[in-house]
Amino acid sequence: MTNKEPIVYPYIPNSVPAIKDQMLQAVGAESADDFYESVPEALRLRRKLDLPDPLLSEAALERHVREILGKNKTAVEYLNFLGAGCYQHHVPAVCDEVNQRGEFLTAYAGEPYDDHGRFQALFEYCSMMGELLNMDVVNVPTYDGFQAAATAIRMAARITGRHEALLCQTINPDKLSKIRDYCMPDISIKLVDFDARTGELDLAALQDVISKETAVIYFDNPSYLGFIETQGEAISRIAHDHGALCVASVDPISLGILTPPAEYGVDIVCGDIQPLGMHMQFGGGQAGFIASHDNERIVMEYPSRLFGIAPTRVSGEYGFGDVAYERTSFAIREEGKEWVGTAAALWGITAGVYLALMGPWGMVEIGESIMARAQYAAMQIDKISGVRAPIFQGPHFKEFVANFDSTGKTVAEINKALLERNIFGGKDLSRQFPELGQSALYCVTEIHTKADLDRLAKAIEEIVAQ
Repeated sequence: MTNKEPIVYPYIPNSVPAIKDQMLQAVGAESADDFYESVPEALRLRRKLDLPDPLLSEAALERHVREILGKNKTAVEYLNFLGAGCYQHHVPAVCDEVNQRGEFLTAYAGEPYDDHGRFQALFEYCSMMGELLNMDVVNVPTYDGFQAAATAIRMAARITGRHEALLCQTINPDKLSKIRDYCMPDISIKLVDFDARTGELDLAALQDVISKETAVIYFDNPSYLGFIETQGEAISRIAHDHGALCVASVDPISLGILTPPAEYGVDIVCGDIQPLGMHMQFGGGQAGFIASHDNERIVMEYPSRLFGIAPTRVSGEYGFGDVAYERTSFAIREEGKEWVGTAAALWGITAGVYLALMGPWGMVEIGESIMARAQYAAMQIDKISGVRAPIFQGPHFKEFVANFDSTGKTVAEINKALLERNIFGGKDLSRQFPELGQSALYCVTEIHTKADLDRLAKAIEEIVAQ
């Protein structure tokens, strides 16, 4: 930086030199370096960072940021077929309108002085999710679906007193990484093979590996690779026969047409509510849910907040607040089963708005629409010489895998050519699942028209023919 005078940053509190000196004096420090005495000398950078001069005016900063953003190519300008955990669904305007209201947008994990209906809004969200899932208890959202899955597995381990979890190999590798980190060191994560024809869990392999140490069997339905796991009842039965619990992660937008896991014996259901009224963001539009029946043995192992309804002293009026608050780290701090901090409650309110707007028949309609569109896209791509889609037999929802081995081209090459045509192609699976060869995961939702799907198929056909 060329400016030798102290810089007062208008966007950084307490950057005025006189105020910084007062703060140092108040804590008995000679300089800010005193706060880093515990950092080894070998890890310290003894020079200035090579940064450009700061932009001190609001107009200059706004222009700079817009120039950076202008380099992005987004799903607004491009036709998008990426999914793999974050999905482009239609977001009704009312979802944004409600979640930007001050009484919701600014509400933190604790209670504001005036609640303004936040607890009721979250209770209504939990109620509608419970109806969708056919479960009695739904928590206030966790950070994301990955954490919800990891927490559900830890809950099962505490309930059973066991320390082993069995997961299908088709799980999202990023989710698997989060689960391993969150469950270590006291829960062992083991992967179970899948059927190469259908992609579904190999029940024989599951029977071989399950033991008296197994706390939980976990699977995704629909799976990360798009196919629907039709063996849910058998998986649950195997878990229960061995004294374990069964946990399933679901895409909530599929439950208008797919049987909820509660109907095939799953004990704990989890997932991400991002498809329910949330825009795709840079990691911020995710929120996880956990649900179960009203079984005290399970409910008391929830680490997160649960909201209920209760009558007040005023006849005909009701209040909304925490159920079994003593479970949480809010109440017992370090003695809590898991640490729970800031949650994604705002997204729960958003999902509640979405569910209220859609209603039961709306969820049926959107589920049917997505399933039909995905099937049509797979059929059109499968017609292309050298391409196979989907590679797994059986029903799919929203996503499917296409294989390009016989085209002589890699997915990376195909996706690069699609970008030149203003199309985001499917997620390249060649590194995450090398056993699938040159394969890509395509995502189709209600936003895609028949013309969009035909355009994708035509573009791929032209690329592989070159």
